[in-house]
Amino acid sequence: MQLRALPEQSRPREKLLALGPNSLSDAELLAIFLRTGVSGMNAIELAESLLAQRGSLQRLFNSTQHDFVQLRGVGDAKYVQFQAVLELCKRYLKEGCHREVCFSNPQRVYDYLSIQLKGLEHEVFMALYLDSQNQLIKDEVLFSGTINAASVYPREVVKAALKYNAAGIIFAHNHPSGVSEPSYADKVLTEKLQKALSLIDIKVLDHIIVAGNRCASFAEMGLL
Repeated sequence: MQLRALPEQSRPREKLLALGPNSLSDAELLAIFLRTGVSGMNAIELAESLLAQRGSLQRLFNSTQHDFVQLRGVGDAKYVQFQAVLELCKRYLKEGCHREVCFSNPQRVYDYLSIQLKGLEHEVFMALYLDSQNQLIKDEVLFSGTINAASVYPREVVKAALKYNAAGIIFAHNHPSGVSEPSYADKVLTEKLQKALSLIDIKVLDHIIVAGNRCASFAEMGLL
């Protein structure tokens, strides 16, 4: 059934205008973005099919180009649109971190890091460089792959911190396994970086692990 044949209150656009975006399901929100369906499926049905094929909204948006274009009803053009929307979300959250005192609002940091790191199938280790007011100056991916104490060179982190004139740093990485508990390698690496940065009076404010829908903080666990 085409969307225009549905009752007005069941059409995603009209429903959003009448009740707000929170009233829509993932599929309905996705249908607004898709705009049209394909032969045999309207936009909502196509959205439901895409979510079913990938298993979740997160996995759909984190699909590689190769995996994405294998899905029925989408191609390179839609992949570009999905990546653009995801990047806009990241920049929206980053802009909030620039404007607000980041470290005094841990939830803002968790939200930003979650959209950056959650759902990735490989480990990414990154740094958030903060000024003396704990506002975000710059974020930077330091390493991608299996994290261990030799993966990130302290001297390169020190150089970057001096380059950005950082007063403090928050480190973060993801655990694709979904286990938020810090590993021995996580602790060793954090200690090495903390010692190196202390020599130039830059404080490591936290090391946050993003694991699925959870975030674990070294600072909250008393590991810093």
